[in-house]
Amino acid sequence: MSNFLKNLFGISLAVFVLTSHATTAGTPLGIGTPISKLEISGWNIDARPDGHGLPKGSGSVEKGEIIYIEQCAACHGDFGEGAGRFPALMGGYDTLTSSDPNKTVGSYWPYATTLFDYIRRAMPYGNAQSLSTDEVYSVSAYVLFVNDILTEESTLNAKSLATVKMPNRNGFILPDPRPDVKKVACMKDCKTEIIIESFARKIAVTPEIKKDPSN
Repeated sequence: MSNFLKNLFGISLAVFVLTSHATTAGTPLGIGTPISKLEISGWNIDARPDGHGLPKGSGSVEKGEIIYIEQCAACHGDFGEGAGRFPALMGGYDTLTSSDPNKTVGSYWPYATTLFDYIRRAMPYGNAQSLSTDEVYSVSAYVLFVNDILTEESTLNAKSLATVKMPNRNGFILPDPRPDVKKVACMKDCKTEIIIESFARKIAVTPEIKKDPSN
């Protein structure tokens, strides 16, 4: 074995022993450095439906139109109608119950805050997170404007964005509505009679097994 491999094996063994001993003893290994608040802030950029996590700043529809034309229109069209294979951001009203629903920001999205969140994290395409906070608010305002959700004079910030009511806000299934079994389960004086209301074979769910007449 070469000296290099011997040294490498010796180091690996020492690290393994140190790690095992430290883990067993419950003491810190002294590996790595604590992450700073500044480093955490670079990742902690999500905005929740209720507006929690939205940063300070503001943006207007007027400014958003300028930024949108420069940064977004090539893919999404000047007014959010979509371009080429890229999705439309507006329109699609009254299509969600059809066989070919057009799921746009205006027709489908339940929360305006998640529009801001998505633009902030993922747009513009190929140059994500290049927009400032004010620019993201402005673009969000413009997209909501072309969907007739905001007026041309509107300005968005953390407070006002969280109050925007989207057209399809109530179009989603809420969390499981069934009652908590632990709370409603019968513990005493329970009914023991079981009543069969129907059979699966009536609706052709369970296939019938044909018996051999010779048996």
